Amino acid sequence: MEAIPSELFTIIALVYILWELPWKGVGLWKAAQLSHKRWFIAILIFNTLGILPIVYLKFVAKKYSVEVKEEEVN
Repeated sequence: MEAIPSELFTIIALVYILWELPWKGVGLWKAAQLSHKRWFIAILIFNTLGILPIVYLKFVAKKYSVEVKEEEVN
């Protein structure tokens, strides 16, 4: 069995990072805004090729919204 050339491994790793990082960042941002601590921890720990953040954003976070309360200053 032949080993994968280091150039190919580098390209695969770079593609993986460029795919995973934006999905993970948006998923973590949304989970933090909505105070979904368990989702935040799961997305942070598990590297799933972006599948977990996509599932969270598409099916879970879509059901919630962030409310901003403004207080009057007297």
